Amino acid sequence: MATFPRNEIMSLTAEQAQHELGESYGPDLRLADVLTPDLAELELGYGKAAGDPRLRSAIAERHGVQPDQVVVTVGGMHGIFLLSYLLVERGEQVVTTAPLFPMTRNIYESLGADVRVIPLSFDDGYRVTADAVRAQLTADTKLVSLTTPQNPSGVAVSLETLQEIVIAMDAVCPDACLMVDETYRVAAYGDDPVAPTAVSLGSKVVSVASLSKCHGAAGLRIGWVISTDAGLVERLTTAKFSTVVSASPVTEALAVRVFEQEDEILGVRRRWLEENLLITQEWVKENSDVVEWVRPDAGALCVVRLKPGVDLERFRPAAAERGVRLADGDWFGDEERVFRLGFGYLAAGELKAALDALREAVHAAH
Repeated sequence: MATFPRNEIMSLTAEQAQHELGESYGPDLRLADVLTPDLAELELGYGKAAGDPRLRSAIAERHGVQPDQVVVTVGGMHGIFLLSYLLVERGEQVVTTAPLFPMTRNIYESLGADVRVIPLSFDDGYRVTADAVRAQLTADTKLVSLTTPQNPSGVAVSLETLQEIVIAMDAVCPDACLMVDETYRVAAYGDDPVAPTAVSLGSKVVSVASLSKCHGAAGLRIGWVISTDAGLVERLTTAKFSTVVSASPVTEALAVRVFEQEDEILGVRRRWLEENLLITQEWVKENSDVVEWVRPDAGALCVVRLKPGVDLERFRPAAAERGVRLADGDWFGDEERVFRLGFGYLAAGELKAALDALREAVHAAH
């Protein structure tokens, strides 16, 4: 019987820790930030199956595509689920990475897919190469699933590498799709350029993202799938209607307001992320005798690894006693000494306090 295995990452939806370093996004927007008087006149009926036309247009504009190439979903995970359900039969092959956001892999396994894994490692900087992907491809591959920037590392896959992967897929498995989860793409640091979307690489490339991470609007549960393949868009729309009918017109209207204010929202958050990244970088430098990290390319998260002199069995209770919560690396299929550290959630002063508490925990176990 198909099922979804439990992963302890669900603990992040429970009570918030005193020093929350496990989250993967920036500070939450508040309803007052996007609420306008005209929303009082919104009719609470069903929405459009493919999504509010204004919202589809806003998403399309930012990706250089047409509105009818966008399907709005109930969060990014809904989009990944629908795409996987449509493309992958039991026993067919999905190529993806480890580590990986666990809910994504759970979808593939729940469908009974043959999941072929590209191992990424801390020591190699979590870099995806076209050669590594090519080595996993076969004529039976139906879906290649990549994330850029990655969760948990924040390391990006360059557009050039993605193009090489598309070329390899065209030679080995021309009917397969490349799904690129671009959830953290626009969460650049300060004035860093935003990476271009992968959807421009061809009709077999599908982009998935949401408002949850970069925009601080996870509570809206608004995501999207973008494809330049009209047939796939039609199938996705039908699949969405068959599972949830439509997204909430209320949250879609609020999402339109988020996009109307996007430049301001992201401008503030990119400065926030830049400041917090530098705080984290300095903390790692000051504690280099006990921890190391891979510097992320974008997003609100990174990975740190405890050095061998730190006793893991002592570290975990020491962190809990000090109110510190990290995201365990093994949630994502990484080594047990690795942890995801979310530096984007807390304000700078709170982040410093949390890192001070984390330093105490690490040294208590050293």
